[in-house]
Order: sequence, then C-alpha cells, then structure tokens
Amino acid sequence: MTDTHISVSAFARYRRGLVAAALATLVLTGCGGEARGDGTQAEPDKRAGSLTSSAQPGPEQAAFAAMLSTFGKKCPEPGRVDPRPTAGKQTGSEATASLAPGETPPAEPIEPGPLTGPAAELSDRDLCTSGHHEQRVVEALQEVADPTPVKVRKTLNSLGYIDEHIHGLQQDGTTTRFHLDLRESGGRLCVAGLAAGEESDASACVAPATGPFTVKTEE
Repeated sequence: MTDTHISVSAFARYRRGLVAAALATLVLTGCGGEARGDGTQAEPDKRAGSLTSSAQPGPEQAAFAAMLSTFGKKCPEPGRVDPRPTAGKQTGSEATASLAPGETPPAEPIEPGPLTGPAAELSDRDLCTSGHHEQRVVEALQEVADPTPVKVRKTLNSLGYIDEHIHGLQQDGTTTRFHLDLRESGGRLCVAGLAAGEESDASACVAPATGPFTVKTEE
C-alpha cells in the first residue's frame, strides 16, 4: 500500500507540471501576438506608437523653424519700435534739397500718405523679417539661369525653405512665380517671389494667421 501511495502522488505532481506549462504557453501567446494556424506565433504589431513619433518634427522642419527664429531675433519683438527707416516729415535742408529749381517750399510739412498693402497689415516684426528673406532669396535666384520650377524649388531648398512652405510654383514664360509661407508665432508673413535671372524679385505678402496657406494681400 505504501508503494502505491507514492506512485499516485508522483503522477499528480507530473500532471500539475503539465498544466502549468500549458498555461504559461497560453500567456506568452496572448502577450506576444496572435498564433497562426501552423502553430507559429505572429509578430506583434510594430505600428504601435507610430502616431506619436510621426508628430515629432523631422530634421528639415526643425532646421526651417530654427532659420525663422534666427531672422526673427534680428527684428523687434511685437510691440517694440521697428528700427527700419520709415517715411516721415522732411524739414530744413533735406526738404529744400528735394525741391526743383524755382519751386518754393510748402508752408506746412508734408505728411506721409497712409500705408497700403502688406505694409498696412503686417506687424513691424513681420515686415522686418521679410526684408531678410527677400534679400537672400533674390540674390540666390539671380544666379539661376533658365529658372524653371524645378530649378527654383531646388534653389529654395538649398536656402532652407522646405517643400511644405513653398507654394504656387508656376512657370510664366521664361520666369517662375512662387510664394513662401513664413508664418510663425501668430504672424501672417509670406513672400511672393519672381525668379527671372538678374530681374528676380521678392516682396512681402499677407496670409491668414491660422489655417491652410492662402495669399490674402499682395503688392
């Protein structure tokens, strides 16, 4: 009787071991992925968390934002006086020198006319920043022979302007027109460009403060 009792106990322990091993296998299968019909285990979904990673700015976007910030630091903060020269009253010898021979100076100083176009809608900071962008864009485009949209885009990319902020590239005869979306921190700045070799030009324009890019006002 003693030998029989020992044999049954050992067999029970063996069965409990098999049950535990089976449960462990089921847990691992449920955590790692779905089991296939051939008994192999499917790979877990590696797309988890991809939305979070895609929200992070890439190197090009980060470099573009840094460029905008660099130019912005050269200009006044919102609410501060713009250091750019502005139209004002002419007095003394300056006013006299601008008169044609035989003309007499006006009795009252000449007031500058009201601002129009982008100068009336953009902040001093945006207008100041625009000057930096306009200069570098024009200088680069003046070196482009036969300025096709492909060549113009490549030139703008080389200056740090990324494709997401280049709009309306369109060839017009031997020239190419485009717009740059340069909005940041609630600003409304955009730049309208014309690639035409030595006759290349760029000027400020106005875009909505938020939402998709459109040109609201242009010179």
